[in-house]
Amino acid sequence: MSRDLDRPPGTSWPRRRWRPRPRLDWSLAMCLAVVWPVTTVLYDLRLRHAERIPATGGVLLVANHVSVLDPLSCAMLVYDAGRVPRFLAKHAVFKGLAGTILRSAGQIPVYRGTSAAQSSMSAAEQALADGEVVIIYPEGSVTRDPDWWPMEPRSGAARLALASDAVVVPLAQWGPQRVHDYHEKKLHLRLRTRADYLVGEPVDLDDLRAQVRAGRPVTAALLHETTDRLMGRVRAQLGEVRGEQPPRAVHPRPGRTPGDLPGAAGAA
Repeated sequence: MSRDLDRPPGTSWPRRRWRPRPRLDWSLAMCLAVVWPVTTVLYDLRLRHAERIPATGGVLLVANHVSVLDPLSCAMLVYDAGRVPRFLAKHAVFKGLAGTILRSAGQIPVYRGTSAAQSSMSAAEQALADGEVVIIYPEGSVTRDPDWWPMEPRSGAARLALASDAVVVPLAQWGPQRVHDYHEKKLHLRLRTRADYLVGEPVDLDDLRAQVRAGRPVTAALLHETTDRLMGRVRAQLGEVRGEQPPRAVHPRPGRTPGDLPGAAGAA
């Protein structure tokens, strides 16, 4: 169950009704049948400004990544906002029956480092053009920063943001790492662990998109500029959630040197 911290006091609880939830096909209903009870047991979701997720139209939701369980709570956040979540996820999870269900539910496999990598970007671009909500973790995997600040991101989110007219919404999350600690590879099963989510105002990319439409090449410099704008907002919001000042230094991704932004899309 989720709590909208911006909801007026005295209103009914626990499920939010301020937006109607979308109708689901069989595959999405099966996903919800798993995600909803697990999320309800694991988390006490505290949401701030979920209304900033537009009710219609293409939305690119850009989030920091603190746990392998992040997609569960993010999915419920988007569903509570009346939208259907579409994730970019590593292709390894698209196997067997689970893979069949995920594909049917519109989730997008990422074939990082292969010739099929571009197909993931194309599928995400099409989903945004079709008015879907696409969730992306620019870091590409759970942060390796020892204090859980966002590590150095990949360029996939920036590429998608520049290639589409979708509303780009930053999301900061804090708490799922208390249930699954990726750094220690430990699962701490607790009931109703607090997880905080702050949805930011849309990121203004009109100037950069106009430059691309005018013929500016999508270079590494442009991707860096776009990525810094996106993740700068996410980091600032995470600092607000945590009540701390984000560090100026950004932890490098494993196996990469600082400043390296390859072209593959970020994934859960």
